[in-house]
Amino acid sequence: MKVGETDNAPKIVSGASARRAAKWFNYGTLVAMAIPLPLAIFWTGMSMLVYALNKHHPNPKVGYYTQWAAYRFYGVAGFAVAVAIFFPPKIIFYLVIWAIAAVILVPWTFYDLHRINKDTWEDTVVVPDVPFVDE
Repeated sequence: MKVGETDNAPKIVSGASARRAAKWFNYGTLVAMAIPLPLAIFWTGMSMLVYALNKHHPNPKVGYYTQWAAYRFYGVAGFAVAVAIFFPPKIIFYLVIWAIAAVILVPWTFYDLHRINKDTWEDTVVVPDVPFVDE
């Protein structure tokens, strides 16, 4: 291949790869709910990267499942922050809000993982754009 040339052959994203990508946000939420204090804080930041990577995945189902997982997580996290700002500095209050968040998120996340596994995932063909070459 010469300098300046690109490989414009279509690429294939397998259905298994798309299914796996659709599960990432849900797995991160489950891990964050398992160990609340350090992981939930780190997952809040890391989840933004996972969301950005998967929202515009070539398979639109990945973006759909990722978006709904993000709606759930960010909605509950935002509510928890808005409520916890008024808590006194005692750990029990934060553990209670974490337990409430876990009761909301964990069953819903397992249900979403079940839906992802039951969905039909087909291969996606990605045709790269042809670059403009100025000669």
